[in-house]
Amino acid sequence: MNIYVGNLSYEVKEDELQNLFAEFGTVVSAKIISDRDSGRSKGFGFVEMQDDGEAEAAIEKLNGTEFGDRTLTVNQARPKPEGGGGRGPR
Repeated sequence: MNIYVGNLSYEVKEDELQNLFAEFGTVVSAKIISDRDSGRSKGFGFVEMQDDGEAEAAIEKLNGTEFGDRTLTVNQARPKPEGGGGRGPR
């Protein structure tokens, strides 16, 4: 299951995010989204967990908790909308 993690501190690194979710089960990947121009974190990321039950437990336990002086928003990631959403070509 792919999990959205929002309101991350800009200082959080991908390995810290992975370790946070590893308490609940096997983490396939952890990715923090960064601005393509500045390289700075956008304050959110995605964690993919191998087992849906473990992912659901992580969502339930971590949503609304403090991590890096910020209150996390954690929920199941929604698929990207058709057409990519976001900004058009530059």
